Amino acid sequence: MKLTKKLLALTLVPLLAACSGTPADDGGAEAPEEKDYSGYTIRIYSNSNSTERTTWLIKKAAEAGFTISIDDNSVISGDTAAVQAANEKKDGDLIFGLNETRWGQIVDGNYENLKLVDWTPSWAGEVGEYKYDGKAYGIVIQNVLMLYRTDEFGTNGEELHFDHWADVVDSGYKWYRQNKIGGTTNANINSAMLYAFTDPASPAGGISVDGWKALWKFCAEGVSGGDDYKYGFDPLNRGEVAVSEFYSSALYGKIDAAADGSDHPLVGALEPENWGLVDIKDGTYYIAEYIGILDKEGRTEEETEAVKAFCEWFGSAELQAEWAEEFDSFPCNTEAAKLVYGDDIPAIYQIPNFALTTVPGTDMTYAAYVAAHSAEWTNIMTNLGFYWADQADAKPEPDWDNLDWATLTQAAN
Repeated sequence: MKLTKKLLALTLVPLLAACSGTPADDGGAEAPEEKDYSGYTIRIYSNSNSTERTTWLIKKAAEAGFTISIDDNSVISGDTAAVQAANEKKDGDLIFGLNETRWGQIVDGNYENLKLVDWTPSWAGEVGEYKYDGKAYGIVIQNVLMLYRTDEFGTNGEELHFDHWADVVDSGYKWYRQNKIGGTTNANINSAMLYAFTDPASPAGGISVDGWKALWKFCAEGVSGGDDYKYGFDPLNRGEVAVSEFYSSALYGKIDAAADGSDHPLVGALEPENWGLVDIKDGTYYIAEYIGILDKEGRTEEETEAVKAFCEWFGSAELQAEWAEEFDSFPCNTEAAKLVYGDDIPAIYQIPNFALTTVPGTDMTYAAYVAAHSAEWTNIMTNLGFYWADQADAKPEPDWDNLDWATLTQAAN
């Protein structure tokens, strides 16, 4: 996909309106004078930090008058590492990336050295529900998808319709499952699988025992592929399973290159020819990456102004459209999405989002519920032996009626 001529013609400059946290006045007033903030090095922590992303962002920021410091994923890899490094080093000016689970913890003050500056960018109204008002604002949306083949390697033309993600275990088709507990994508798949089984009164991490039984069946009868597959695209692309799970941001690029890894590849990115999205009534589990400004001790007002101006620039529709185009992601900023896609929003981003629905019996969104229970879920799966990599090393199914959930929800000694 290509950006519109309108976007290519825009000049990316930091807006002084960011410094006050109020939208710029475009009602005929004289434009504010541009300001060079390059004298202050803005320290950034992020898990959205592939070498390509960090190189691109450093260059773009310099062109816009900013100097930034950000480690790529050879130094800091994953959201846990990014947050821990920021909390331990106490030198960060801002964080971007992560997901609602982690951002909820930061906003709630769970990390001793990570406090957020009150801040409202001019584009705050363009990110819809993806915001923690006055604290952090959405940058990129991503979700987990359940895909299936519609050809002879899949359903032979039968459409798949489920009420819940966990219905795949009774579908009659062979499905892929991940081969380890850890990892952001793996955790999001589990969150999608467990959504239909929330029970705030359950001692099993707020999930009914039926939910854990369904997830066990997903693991026990699914195809993992051992260490050959990091994610679920390859086994689906090769025709080894009929149904699989994958994350949205890399899907179209993978399909464009699908023939490189299969004699029976998936065909058609935006217009699928031999694959489709499983129609799941619940929807799917979205995560959004956010940006927030850290309250850094010793930073002057002028330096804080530079950080706010950078965030104003980075989250703008124009820059986020370029970021989305460059890295095959989908922007939270609705104006950025229009610049990239016009009115043709891809189907993978039109699926209902249950991450922000309220869990019955609570006042929490499902994303917040996941954040509150994710450690317990990891402990349960680790203690019971979910997701063995080698099918020959399959674990016996637990005796569900005689489990000590108070112990299982705790980390193993």
